[in-house]
Amino acid sequence: MYLSILHLLARCSPATAGLVLERAWFLSILGEMSISRISLVILLLSAIRVFAEAAPAEQEVLDAIKSPGLSVVHLWAPWCSNCQAELKSGGWLKMVKDNPQVHFYFVSVWNSGEDGRALLKKFDIADQPNLTILADPGPRGKDHVRRFAGLPLSWIPTTWVYKEGELRYALNYGEVHFPILQQFLADSQSKWSHIGEPQTE
Repeated sequence: MYLSILHLLARCSPATAGLVLERAWFLSILGEMSISRISLVILLLSAIRVFAEAAPAEQEVLDAIKSPGLSVVHLWAPWCSNCQAELKSGGWLKMVKDNPQVHFYFVSVWNSGEDGRALLKKFDIADQPNLTILADPGPRGKDHVRRFAGLPLSWIPTTWVYKEGELRYALNYGEVHFPILQQFLADSQSKWSHIGEPQTE
């Protein structure tokens, strides 16, 4: 029995295998196993969780967004027509240039580890001093990554605004309207304080 379970786990993606213990059906299988076999499976899953740690690009983003100030994480792919449209509009180049105090992270996802730098160079974005180009190693297709930096990822382009490690705004669908993103950057710096204002009864 447990050999078939180990075979199944070996075929799973690390993320899927790491969540197996949380599935109710798996708990029912554990009930039929000896303590020694349960221990073996738990050790295996612990090892899988270690290997399922964040990929280098994801870890770099997780570390970087904790820095003081604002960070913008933009998940995209060079083959994505919506992502291309954003670049063609010139909106990203203007956004990056107009906000030198903000650091932008362009993370290519669903692109088999290619970072899309050539396309960013074509639109003069790649060499901006406040921009970092990264690539997630995951493939395009049914096995593509569905979470990044602890957040769901179901669409590209996706754009998140962080301040000191805290998510301020998330644009998870459609193309960016750059005046709105600019307003989100300004609002992310606001304290949103109403101290001293009259109270509403």
